[in-house]
Amino acid sequence: MNKKILSGILAAILAVSCLASCGSGDDSDTSSSGDSDTLVYAQGADPRGLDPQIVDDGESAKVTNQIYEGLLQYEDDSTEVKACLAKDWEISDDGLVYTFYLQEGVKFHDGTDFNAEAVKYNVERNTINKTEDMTYADFVWGYVSGVEVVDEYTVNITLSQPSTPFLANLAMVFGAPMVSPTAAEEGDLMNEPVGTGPYKFVEWKKDQYVKLEANEDYWNEDGKAQITNVVIRTIEDASTKILELQSGDVDIIDGIDTNQVASLESDSNITVNTTPGMNINYMAYNAERLDKETRVALSQSVNVEELVAGLYNGYAEVATTILPTFVPGYSADETQIAYDPDAAKATLEEKGVTSLHVITYTNARPYNTATGQTLTEAIQGYFSEVGVEVEIDSYDWTTYKDKAIAGDYDICFYGWSGDNGDPDNFLNLLSDTNAGMNVARFNLATNEDDQEAYTAYAEMISEAAQEPSGDSRNAMYAEMEQYVADLALWLPISHQQDITACKANVQNFQYHCTATVKLYKVTKS
Repeated sequence: MNKKILSGILAAILAVSCLASCGSGDDSDTSSSGDSDTLVYAQGADPRGLDPQIVDDGESAKVTNQIYEGLLQYEDDSTEVKACLAKDWEISDDGLVYTFYLQEGVKFHDGTDFNAEAVKYNVERNTINKTEDMTYADFVWGYVSGVEVVDEYTVNITLSQPSTPFLANLAMVFGAPMVSPTAAEEGDLMNEPVGTGPYKFVEWKKDQYVKLEANEDYWNEDGKAQITNVVIRTIEDASTKILELQSGDVDIIDGIDTNQVASLESDSNITVNTTPGMNINYMAYNAERLDKETRVALSQSVNVEELVAGLYNGYAEVATTILPTFVPGYSADETQIAYDPDAAKATLEEKGVTSLHVITYTNARPYNTATGQTLTEAIQGYFSEVGVEVEIDSYDWTTYKDKAIAGDYDICFYGWSGDNGDPDNFLNLLSDTNAGMNVARFNLATNEDDQEAYTAYAEMISEAAQEPSGDSRNAMYAEMEQYVADLALWLPISHQQDITACKANVQNFQYHCTATVKLYKVTKS
């Protein structure tokens, strides 16, 4: 590994420390969580699909992260990268060519060999052969200009420009994992996933559960699954999820209503963990429909501090920037649009804005445990005070994602859980051309001023990606944060704490700050 380049010009990623854990120590069938060889995990929505190069939501990732692996992976307690399917790597002096040396003898769950040809297939699937629904393809592989098989277990990936986040991107749970080329060509990865990971897919009963079983032929002896069977259940109602945990039918839950944390903490049979979340909960304005003056006025009408205090019971902090405070590039000097309902009302009356079409989601999210519906109705109240009526259309999460991509709204509610600890991963959202990422539709803005602003912003993002980690790069992201804050494309609302709960007999469960989990280490006593 080229240590000089890794620690210097390109890949000195400031890893974010993060870990929430239960029981860390030495130690039609959804199955009973009372079975020590079955682990039941409950989440608030069904996966959208099981192809990690297509899906982009946390519910899907809870499943795919057990099945798939990338060239690299994160440390358990940070976003520092380490070897995975690539056992080592080098970077050329100009920062453009990455040479990866692959693990030997690894097979996908369907028996297909993992080798340099498989890596080439995966890279090209996300670059020259990508489809519109591969929302993370540009995030991970956007600067890739070519891929070359050197020998059976060596591959070169060439970039069009240096990219500081590239190594961190290769460990992400979306876009980066390696899929079986055979299954991608001949099968249905969205419904029958095939990876190299410690768990294999068994069954998906839609809106109920996904079943997995341990991969007995897993290539990494140190990473073999400790529990044979994993069942990931879909329980949308937060109260029901808690009751199932208390009754023993479920071992682990996330997306916990903050109103119920105290009750869970009082139960000696349950362990609750809370840690700062690497996320942002926000309201997005559709720049195709709303100009800057309107967006600013609508932001002025919402008392964000009051909103966050009323909804999250101290388990979220007001978002003064897009970036959480512990992510490089955060600056306390940035300012958002200030609460000023009188100014908001005057502007909205002058512009004739009397109604809005808003879409939202019905379930809790890692960045919004109050549910999208609750948050939307709260903001509806603020808008009514400045003379704006709101028509709300609410959808389950899977449907909502499709509605957001379609773009038929004035405002939508969204959020983001950071994938890799790099500021690019947050701020790149507003330069992305994929509607599933850039829900503010900044790239599609109809106003000439917004169009010019988008072009300038996209150039800022490109320049910052090439800058080595450090003070200079951090300052570039702080400048970009203020730039988009002044444009009022989003109303940043809060950074939600990550809250999980486990049965007391669960050991070694870890919830990573990237809002993902790996379950192969978990045991039950």
